[in-house]
Amino acid sequence: MARHRIRKRPMAEINVVPYIDVMLVMLVIFMITAPLLTQGVQVDLPSADAEVMPPDEKEPVVLSVDAGGELYLNIGKSPDQPLDQESLVQHVAAVLRNNPGTPVLIRGDASVDYGTVVSAMVLLQEAGVPNVGLITESPESDE
Repeated sequence: MARHRIRKRPMAEINVVPYIDVMLVMLVIFMITAPLLTQGVQVDLPSADAEVMPPDEKEPVVLSVDAGGELYLNIGKSPDQPLDQESLVQHVAAVLRNNPGTPVLIRGDASVDYGTVVSAMVLLQEAGVPNVGLITESPESDE
C-alpha cells in the first residue's frame, strides 16, 4: 500500500490593502449620502444676538402654539379662535398666494412639547412657506 505524503505549505498571507481601499470608498459614500437621507423642516434660526425685524418689511403671519398645543393665526376674522390643521394650511397658503414673500413666524409657548412646534412647522411647509422664523423673548440683563 502506497502512502501519500502530505506536504505542508507555508500559510498564505492575506493582503488587506484592497479591503482597506474598499472600506475607505464605502466611508466616503456613506458620508455623502447620510445628509441626504435625513428629513426635516428647514428653519432659519436667529443667532443669540438676533436683531429686531426692520419696520419696512411686510406684516408677518404669526402662528402661535399655546401650552395645550392649539394653533392660532394672527390673520382672519377671529385670531383668538384655535384652527384645525387643514384650515391653517389653507389660510397660510392663501396669504402667500396673494402676498408672496410674506414672512411667517412661529411663537411657541415655553411649556409646549417640541414635537408640537415641529408639527406646526411641517404644516407651514405644506402651505408653501419657504422659511420659518421663531419668535423668542430677549434675555433680560441683570444690572
